Amino acid sequence: MKIKNLRKELGLTQIDFAKRAGVGLRFLRELEGGKTTVRLDKLNQVLDFLGFHLELARNERLKFGPKEKTKIQ
Repeated sequence: MKIKNLRKELGLTQIDFAKRAGVGLRFLRELEGGKTTVRLDKLNQVLDFLGFHLELARNERLKFGPKEKTKIQ
């Protein structure tokens, strides 16, 4: 929802914003609509256009055994 608000603050339509950010209109609509699974490369394009960046940090407290699989959410 924040992205929609920022887009509106810039006075851009979804079409104009998508073109300037270099993403598809469908992607932007899904992102603004709260879709829970999106491509990170496209999300980073939108964030870069808005002057933000996404930072992921590893939780060092996690302990995994030799046969356990790591699931990234």
